[in-house]
Amino acid sequence: MKKLVLLSVMILPLLLSSQNKWLQSGPMLGYSEMREVAIWVQTTEPARVFAMYWLKDNPDKKYRTNRVKTHKDEAFTALLLADSVEPGNIYDYHVFINNQLVELNYPTYFQTQKLWKWRTDPPAFSFLMGSGAYINETAYDRPGDPYGGDYQIYEHMADRQADFMLWLGDNVYFREADWNSWTGIVGRYTHDRSIPELQRFLSTTHHYAILDDHDFGPNDSDRSFWNKDQTMEAFEMFWANPTYGVGEIYGAITAFQWADADFFLLDNRSFRTPNRRKTGEKTILGEDQLQWLFDNLSSSYAQFKFVVLGGQLLSNSAMYESYANYGFDKERERIIDFIQKEGIQNVVFLTGDVHFSEITVLEKKGKPIIWDITSSPMNSGANDNAINQPNTLRIQESVIMERNFCEIAISGERKNRVLQVNYYDANGELLYTHTIKPEARMKK
Repeated sequence: MKKLVLLSVMILPLLLSSQNKWLQSGPMLGYSEMREVAIWVQTTEPARVFAMYWLKDNPDKKYRTNRVKTHKDEAFTALLLADSVEPGNIYDYHVFINNQLVELNYPTYFQTQKLWKWRTDPPAFSFLMGSGAYINETAYDRPGDPYGGDYQIYEHMADRQADFMLWLGDNVYFREADWNSWTGIVGRYTHDRSIPELQRFLSTTHHYAILDDHDFGPNDSDRSFWNKDQTMEAFEMFWANPTYGVGEIYGAITAFQWADADFFLLDNRSFRTPNRRKTGEKTILGEDQLQWLFDNLSSSYAQFKFVVLGGQLLSNSAMYESYANYGFDKERERIIDFIQKEGIQNVVFLTGDVHFSEITVLEKKGKPIIWDITSSPMNSGANDNAINQPNTLRIQESVIMERNFCEIAISGERKNRVLQVNYYDANGELLYTHTIKPEARMKK
């Protein structure tokens, strides 16, 4: 009997290794709704994939997702749908590749959103956000000191056990060898998505994403980039957002609700006028996307309305790719003017790109307060001169010039909600905190 036990102990690691040989990266949790959850997986070669899931407190009754066969032309990715779920539950899940269980050294679970309206106060929830995920690959990096580092940040992000994560763009960094070919594009995604430090975070937190210049094309890229159709196709393939476009507007655009908050995820590259173009109207979002945003802000009943954007909106520093630079200031003023004239309260822009973090606030007597919470970078290079940029609307002590991520927690009764902003460094240590209380409803 002892020999049998010993033999089992010796064989088990070999079996687990064999079962995991087909898993390239993930599983990753995508969007969460009350009756459907997305699970993303990437395999190393053509394979058949599905997931089994069950209520955490009822493991005897199991459900199965759709089965997907992965293909090389889709980078061996699979999108699985857990569609036998009910609101407000925690489910454990396992992934199977070629009918074999993929064993991981951490538990995997997902959640469905709660059905709370007309029943209770909105539930408390928290989410993380960040931009700038540069994963080194010496053969394709610039010579000199590595631009990326501190990958342990993703372990600490997983430790926060937030409800979901917002990737604010520059989620991968295409190099010169990448952006002009499908092989280079999916090779970059595959390489960066596969680092060990990222896997637990992917598997236990729901993820939503927008893109910015480095995961759209070359640095500072815009609508003129010739291969944007392929980079957009790869973006859709490697994330699990609710949609890719809204109505007739195609791009990295979508929206979702969580508790009493609305999230509008925007595409600041697909419709963007080239920075150096001198004639014609300058736009970042394009008229159709802009009107879609205006309509949604006007019709939203959410306590907080989060607008997720690759670059800063409120900063009045005409540096880098903020709205105040390159002649985009007219569109910036147009957005601000719309929010103020419509009297839309509690609009919070969530932004990245600039390689430092800060909170910017626009207050004008008799007008709703507008916020811009910037989180950047996670593990790419940090801007150590940010404090000298002339953004007169920033909260001065909020400036962070090192690798970091941001956590936003919303709690309290329906009429007494509080938004808590916490910034953490790459080792999970608290750097800065700020509290935002919703404005009382303005009289019209």
